[in-house]
Amino acid sequence: PIAVSVLDSGKLSAISEGGADILSLAGRVPSLYVESSNGRYAPRLYIRGLGNVDFDFNASQPVSVVLDDVVLENVSLKSFPLFDVESVEVLKGPQGTLFGRNTPAGVVKMDTRRPDQDAGGQAQFTLGEMGTIRGEVGLTIPATDTLSFRVAGLVNHRNNWVDNGYEETTFNRPGHDLGGFDDIAGRIHAQWQPDDRLSVLLTLQARDYRGTGTLNRANVLTTGSNKLNERYDRDRVYYDGGRNNPQAQHTKSQALHVDYDLGAATLTGIVSAYQGGSSGRGDIDGGVLGTTPGSGTIPFPSETGTLSSDLDQQTYEVRLASNGNSRFGWQLGAFYWHESFELISASWNGTGGLDPTVISTLNQKSDSWSVFGQVRYDVTDSLRLTGGARWTRDERDLVAERTLGRYFIDTRSVSDDQPSWDVSALYRVSPQVSLFGRIARGYRGPSIQGRIASSDILTTADSETIISYEIGIKAATPDNRFRADLTAYTYRIDDPQFTAIGGQGNFNQLINARRGIGRGVEFEASANPLRGLMLTGGVSYNFTRISDPDMLVAFCGAACTVRDPIVDVGTTRRAAINGNPFPQAPRWLMNLTASYTHELAGGSKLYAQTDWVAQSDFNIFLYDATEFHVGTNFEGGARLGWRSPSDGVDVFAFARNITNESNVIGAIDFNNLTAFVNDPRVIGGGVAFQF
Repeated sequence: PIAVSVLDSGKLSAISEGGADILSLAGRVPSLYVESSNGRYAPRLYIRGLGNVDFDFNASQPVSVVLDDVVLENVSLKSFPLFDVESVEVLKGPQGTLFGRNTPAGVVKMDTRRPDQDAGGQAQFTLGEMGTIRGEVGLTIPATDTLSFRVAGLVNHRNNWVDNGYEETTFNRPGHDLGGFDDIAGRIHAQWQPDDRLSVLLTLQARDYRGTGTLNRANVLTTGSNKLNERYDRDRVYYDGGRNNPQAQHTKSQALHVDYDLGAATLTGIVSAYQGGSSGRGDIDGGVLGTTPGSGTIPFPSETGTLSSDLDQQTYEVRLASNGNSRFGWQLGAFYWHESFELISASWNGTGGLDPTVISTLNQKSDSWSVFGQVRYDVTDSLRLTGGARWTRDERDLVAERTLGRYFIDTRSVSDDQPSWDVSALYRVSPQVSLFGRIARGYRGPSIQGRIASSDILTTADSETIISYEIGIKAATPDNRFRADLTAYTYRIDDPQFTAIGGQGNFNQLINARRGIGRGVEFEASANPLRGLMLTGGVSYNFTRISDPDMLVAFCGAACTVRDPIVDVGTTRRAAINGNPFPQAPRWLMNLTASYTHELAGGSKLYAQTDWVAQSDFNIFLYDATEFHVGTNFEGGARLGWRSPSDGVDVFAFARNITNESNVIGAIDFNNLTAFVNDPRVIGGGVAFQF
């Protein structure tokens, strides 16, 4: 009795074949949006408009990502690449009475393929423009009657394809300088099932990523317009700093999942540990100091990055859930999460100098304890009632120290405990039609932020709480050829946490608004109207609004057109954002896929498929400015192929971003009208095997 959307492995494979990462999930199901200003290693996820635009690694996120029943809390962990995945489920609205951490926005739950007793596997290899190569393989190996393995791996590569047009640098190379990446990841599942009651799954993972960070493009927006201007050149940037924007990340993890059937109930225990580190550097202003034809006017340079980061996450979860199909069912559980995180940041002289001019260190430790439970009761064969609750205790401690530059040190500690709960009803009108309703309360613990490389300010945000209401209908025809889900929701957040980013000082500060509201409608449908023809699609309308007459934020340091009321505060000017939508919250999200398969005389098949996604109307920042309001973005892909009679071999040609759209997905606002865009078109071909 909740709004759930699912992406199967086929759709995931199609949208990833041109080298895409988790950002490609944006809009693929209603109300889900994903973006990043940190390249391929720090995605930010939003559900029903709720997310966090904070680009620092210690930021708190209201959307939880769960990979194989393990919570990936830190934003850097959420970039772990998708490969050998069975499905992705998006559970919308406050969650927390079933598993993992509580979350006010929802959960993106990813499940990889696990081993069984049948040997076999899948593999896919693609080659495309700009030297794009993607290889993915997953193989199940039964070792004994009780022990089996699943070994999976990914290689994702792209050559540098963007030229740094500013030649007067010590780090400029002949030819292309930026845009490439190498992403290598592997996973081993080992499953032991000595009898029908006990199942033990050990999972080991690792990732090594090296590539180019986000390509900020200076002054590609013009005052009074949100359209890319003539200065924009997809294949060229003009950087005097950043040393070609390198970034790197490595991650490894270990997890143990044990299920034991006690007869009346099953006991589940999950223990996991993640370790990771990263580094990166970028020309943040996106151009060349002074006034040049390539990047316009840059009044002062900005060159920042991460010297190193060190992350350690541990989770412990235990659940006891009833078995059987009786009218009454229940589950009880407890969860503990710990994170230790060190981030060493730096600023340079703005023109590519080797030695930093400022170094700052953040050390943050976070702990969360919770107990949760849920019960369900089938009042009749048609009516099911469900209720659940969770109690959570959150604690965070931060030490911030600037060790190079003007010395500074400060500390902050925050803590809180709150309940979360939900009640819902599911009514089966018929075997093909169900109605549901749900009321839920969610909670996100207090947060700390300290971007002390450019300020002496540590900020905190109090806990936010959300109350959500939703109703919906799920329907299908008796033959399942047509299916449709329709959901309507509304929610209210008290003390919503926002991040005020940018302004002339390039600050990053946490704030609590008095209240936020959201409401919307989500629709998904699939149809098989003709033999061989399959259509799926979805659309969501998500309205959000900040409600706080006293909320003021800094706005752009460049010549942008602020449409909010301007208030003088001492010697500074601020934008009054009461009534604005949440940032990075598209009003409309739409997706459509279509595939047609024609069977040949020998049993082999020709097929064609296409997929499209669109986002419309959102503000990049908390304030409303003409230049930083995104209208409509869309992107499409296509595949043509041949499959063997047993579907064991698939040979295909593909195109991603087939119309080569240049879509603004984010901006930097502190000293010029800088923007960054989506990936370019990639045309290529590939082959896939099942064996």
